[in-house]
Amino acid sequence: MTIRGSALRNLTIAATLLATAGASTGAANQDPDWPCIQRKVPELSLGQIWNGPELPPEAREWAGDKDVAELVSEVAARRVPIEEAQQEIRDFADGLPTEQLKPQLAKLVQGLFDHMNAERSQVISGIARYARKQVELAARLRKEASEVDALRNKPDADPNQIAAQTDRLTWETRIFEERVQSLTYVCEVPTLIEQRLYALAKTVGEVMAGK
Repeated sequence: MTIRGSALRNLTIAATLLATAGASTGAANQDPDWPCIQRKVPELSLGQIWNGPELPPEAREWAGDKDVAELVSEVAARRVPIEEAQQEIRDFADGLPTEQLKPQLAKLVQGLFDHMNAERSQVISGIARYARKQVELAARLRKEASEVDALRNKPDADPNQIAAQTDRLTWETRIFEERVQSLTYVCEVPTLIEQRLYALAKTVGEVMAGK
């Protein structure tokens, strides 16, 4: 079987998946670099994740509060199980004097939103760059595959050169296909961050309402 019949065929299928994903969402997102089925929402609004009382202007100063800033970094991390993160929030609230409870929890909500919304936006930008590089790589590999096929059709072609180029193309195509497969998971990350942010903000709201 020739390169065109194996590696090139797989490469074309993988590239088509990328193009199809971008086309299916392009009209809604107005972004040809967006490859995910999930709708592209570059940034969230506070109202999407917080239905508690309006946060005071002082909450925006959360980064200057060492305790709040450390808690934000800890519970926002996806390596921390959500149940554990929610308990850390409750423990934090239990250790606060009554008069500091609502101001500190307001800072916590603002901090979680600012931190995780920024993280989510960075991931979304990274996905677009990732997909764009994949499309560029697909075009290059298709060109190389055509060159290998043309070389194979030459009666005086060097078999060693053909073998070397074929091996390199096969290896690069395998890497490309693995990256296409991993894109499915990567596309889920913004949603995972959003869901975690909502769950944490909901916990803060429950604690605030129960005190």
